[in-house]
Amino acid sequence: MDPMKLDALDVTRRHFLSRASAGVGAMALASLGHGRVGPPPGASEAVARVAAHHAPKAKRIIYLFQSGGPSQLDLFDHKPELQRLNGEELPDSVRQGQRLTGMSGNQATLPLAGSQFKFARHGRSGIWVSDLMPRTAAIVDDLCFIRSMQTEAINHDPAVTFLQTGSEMAGRPSIGSWVTYGLGSENQNLPAFIVLVTKNKGGQPLYSRLWGSGFLESRFQGVQMRAGKDPVLYLANPEGISPKTRRRMLDRIASLDNVQMEREGDTSIRSRIAQYELAYRMQMSVPEATDLSDEPESIFELYGEDARIPGTYAANCLLARRLAERDVRFIQLYHQGWDQHGSLPAAIRVQARETDQASAALVQDLKRRGMLEDTLVVWGGEFGRTNYSQGELTANDYGRDHHPRCFTMWMAGGGVKPGIVHGRTDDLGYNVVENPVHVHDLQATLLHQLGLDHERLTHHHQGRDFRLTDVHGRVVGDLLA
Repeated sequence: MDPMKLDALDVTRRHFLSRASAGVGAMALASLGHGRVGPPPGASEAVARVAAHHAPKAKRIIYLFQSGGPSQLDLFDHKPELQRLNGEELPDSVRQGQRLTGMSGNQATLPLAGSQFKFARHGRSGIWVSDLMPRTAAIVDDLCFIRSMQTEAINHDPAVTFLQTGSEMAGRPSIGSWVTYGLGSENQNLPAFIVLVTKNKGGQPLYSRLWGSGFLESRFQGVQMRAGKDPVLYLANPEGISPKTRRRMLDRIASLDNVQMEREGDTSIRSRIAQYELAYRMQMSVPEATDLSDEPESIFELYGEDARIPGTYAANCLLARRLAERDVRFIQLYHQGWDQHGSLPAAIRVQARETDQASAALVQDLKRRGMLEDTLVVWGGEFGRTNYSQGELTANDYGRDHHPRCFTMWMAGGGVKPGIVHGRTDDLGYNVVENPVHVHDLQATLLHQLGLDHERLTHHHQGRDFRLTDVHGRVVGDLLA
């Protein structure tokens, strides 16, 4: 199409929205946020609006982020040789001069630490899982394990930021923001990107920038829901303000914002109006979505008793299923506490007890409802743990330091192969020796399953095109059904 016509089309579209935006229906339209692929410099934004680049296998993602770095060697990566050599020094031929953190880099020795937990094969697929995760072990035939994950960051903040935004430096859009930027929302009454954080958990700090929109419009950032009577802060009307008064106020603000938008041409104003209107509709939709009273007893038996307590990991897993039913595009759960530098055997039991049943229940629940086939569930942390002990190794205790060279994640549903293990680490669980999967590869694969080409999902900012995977990443075809 002629560029002049495209510009005219864009002006007409903005003019229509500006004139109609005082009404709730028009604001719902404006808040949908259909996907954008950044146009080349000088091109009209009108050429950039798409639905998806190819047919998607998944409609939504539920990302169960285990903050702190779960020990793959005590959960999913069975290493009998490591157990046999327990207490011996990490060979230089295995370490190969790779950097260590300051926490264990100055240790006089690096004694190998075999897992204290028993492993067994499970399911028809015969996948090894430790006895810490019995519920996960029972559904291995539905899971796709990646034992060869690799990252570049060796400390928590850059590693979590890297997984969530594609960069170790803060300020880039999160993966959930990229997804909603590319695909928009299928629900006019709830945010397309919702974040749930387990309450009252210690561990490495989490920051709202991990679900922020960076240089994308603010409407693409994640909205955090909290436990308690006000799941979304400042959503309820203040005392003395009726819904009718709120409606009149929003209409008046919209009319003033539209005058400013027409005068200045600032499209961020349209985004602001859309957020006001979405918040208005959320006053009804959020209480309904977060009210678990209509769930049958069988559901609480499936997810565990903790699911009755708002803000627990189990309750958040159940809420994630309810949000998925309501067509929320990207649901991100964060669970802290996996950073086990010392006293790992005791600490990891707590983490497994809090997460194992609910994670497995979520997969089972989605499958029973026919939703697993188009919902991609992802489980994993920011890196793995070392095969040597940080601090003193005793007969009953050890710790593990950060290890970016290899770690394990699993996925389920959403068009990935069930009942497989992809990649392999060496006999001591220190290096990847088969089918490495980089963080950017994982990100590219997740986007691919949603129908997005990671190389085409871009945004022009400060003179260059940015994307989630920067200039890296490949879709890992062997993971896909």
